Amino acid sequence: MIKTIGNFALVLSICILPTHGLGSQDARYNAVIDDSKPGTLVHYPSFPSNLVETRPVDVWIPDGYEESDDPYPVIYMHDGQFMFDRSTSPYTSIWERIKGSIYGGVFWNVDETITHLIATKQIRPSIVVSVWNLPEVKRRTEYMPQKPVTEEIGRLLRAESDITREAITSDNYLKFLVSELKPFIDKTYLTKPDADNTLIMGSSMGGMISAYAVSEYPEVFGAAACLSTHWVLGEGAVVNWYKNNWPVAGTHRLYFDYGTKSFDAEYEPFQKKMDALMRQKGYRENEDWVTHRFEGASHLPRAWRERLHIPLKFLLGT
Repeated sequence: MIKTIGNFALVLSICILPTHGLGSQDARYNAVIDDSKPGTLVHYPSFPSNLVETRPVDVWIPDGYEESDDPYPVIYMHDGQFMFDRSTSPYTSIWERIKGSIYGGVFWNVDETITHLIATKQIRPSIVVSVWNLPEVKRRTEYMPQKPVTEEIGRLLRAESDITREAITSDNYLKFLVSELKPFIDKTYLTKPDADNTLIMGSSMGGMISAYAVSEYPEVFGAAACLSTHWVLGEGAVVNWYKNNWPVAGTHRLYFDYGTKSFDAEYEPFQKKMDALMRQKGYRENEDWVTHRFEGASHLPRAWRERLHIPLKFLLGT
């Protein structure tokens, strides 16, 4: 909840007993509740882990959740600090908003998009869990799929980026999601914990780790949305690795897309290789897999925000 004093917003940090999951009585989580916009955002400022560095995690629940007895699908999203324009975001200062307008807007405004899609009965009501990244190099080493990086690919990565093979920790990051975060979410909130109702989503490197999550944990994640996936690293090594490390068709749903400007201008050849692999594995285009090309779209949060409704309707449509 947000209390307003004059022109200033005061966030009340409280710990409450779970009522379908608006927090936890465990003082470690120190949940901050924000219901100033559609739905309710539960902000965990320092989610504990034995596998990765602690970090903030946001859980968004739609309006009507408190009155519902029906469990909800869950969408896990990367780069969590960019998902919601809320008081707990680090990007709420005037300067950060100016920078955001220059670079295409900071926030995805996931809450507004999902609220509209639910209200118009285009998707099923869903919970969103947004996991904040650790900036700069650490983000890339957590999101770079680990197993595809052989010594040879590691040399390519060093030549074209600041990622070293030794620094990649994406296997631990996924273990954190699967063995620490997801059990907490399923215990604390009213969820459908099965794979059919557990989705994962991200853009750029977040798209890379989302596809890797489906490959590594096909029994946990039944669907993924990979926007502007940064396949180019290691000259498409990850796509090549999936030839022998991708779930068979019939049990998963995949969404891919890309634009044609800035970084996205380099993605089409690699995405076409991934599309060919999907066909080879038996995925049916426009049924359990789809790829969209967005002419003129750039590698910016604004572009992902503007088309967010498309993967949501494909993966969660009524």
